[in-house]
Amino acid sequence: MKQKIFEQLREARWSSFSEELDSFNQGYRMRNSERATDFVEEYQRLTRDLSVAKARGYSRRLIASLNALVVRGHNVIYVYRAGFLRAALQFLVSGFPGCVRRERGYVFVAAAMFMVPMLAMVFAIFQAPEWVYSVMSASQVSGLEAMYDPSAESFGRERQSDSDFQMFGFYIMNNISIAFQLFASGLLFGLGSVAYLVFNGVAIGAATGHLLHAGYSQTFLSFVAGHGSFELTAIVLAGAGGMMLGHALIAPGELSRLAALRMRARSAVEILMGAGFMLLIAAFIEAFWSSSSFVVAWVKYVVGITLWMVVLGYLIFSGRRKVVV
Repeated sequence: MKQKIFEQLREARWSSFSEELDSFNQGYRMRNSERATDFVEEYQRLTRDLSVAKARGYSRRLIASLNALVVRGHNVIYVYRAGFLRAALQFLVSGFPGCVRRERGYVFVAAAMFMVPMLAMVFAIFQAPEWVYSVMSASQVSGLEAMYDPSAESFGRERQSDSDFQMFGFYIMNNISIAFQLFASGLLFGLGSVAYLVFNGVAIGAATGHLLHAGYSQTFLSFVAGHGSFELTAIVLAGAGGMMLGHALIAPGELSRLAALRMRARSAVEILMGAGFMLLIAAFIEAFWSSSSFVVAWVKYVVGITLWMVVLGYLIFSGRRKVVV
């Protein structure tokens, strides 16, 4: 079916749905359960129309218009109805992992941009230990070794306070700043996100390679085992969100760059929000579990492996069945 005929047959229904959405913006709420059912059914028809338009390769203008209606309808059904807390639960259970799976192409590219330089740096330092000084200064290397000295009372980043709560706040601010840099720099046509992913991969690889080569493997690995699954995954996801923004600017198609950016921003921001939540969990584990010296190393390894399985299982499987809230 030609696009023109497709639009003519459905234009009245789309306009009616848009007017209904406008009434919600003016404070109207559906109190009649029968009307609510009709609204949901119309929303489902609209999502099918959007899927058909994408499958048939209709214009980006039409797809963007239908996508905007779908987003507004989604907000009415799932945000207005559920409330903040239940909507947040819906997002964490299905919205965020579902978005990661839909945008898995960006996630895989971001993972490669981060993991390949990291592993390459570890390998390079094992072959030539002096390479660490191409990334870190001598004082930084000495400080790194002091942090993971087996005789230290706590491991990890050097503490300026004995309070785990203060370190929890420090870790949150540090992690969130890294994620924001990875995401926001995507506005530089994606180049900023790629650069930050490579930079963080090289830096982490240099630290990892040096500590393993220097014989601090137990203290270092037992420290990162707990929070590494959440923190490293969140870094990759934040970078993937930034690359989505950059791709929208590089290849806007029939839309203007601003319109393409706005169209892609919703999914990108969803990924950033989920990554932020993961960094919050990582900061909590890092402050109250990873840095403790009274827990034996093998227990931390078991917990770390378990958490990696939890994170990967969550992103791969969570929300595949529709959750009703």
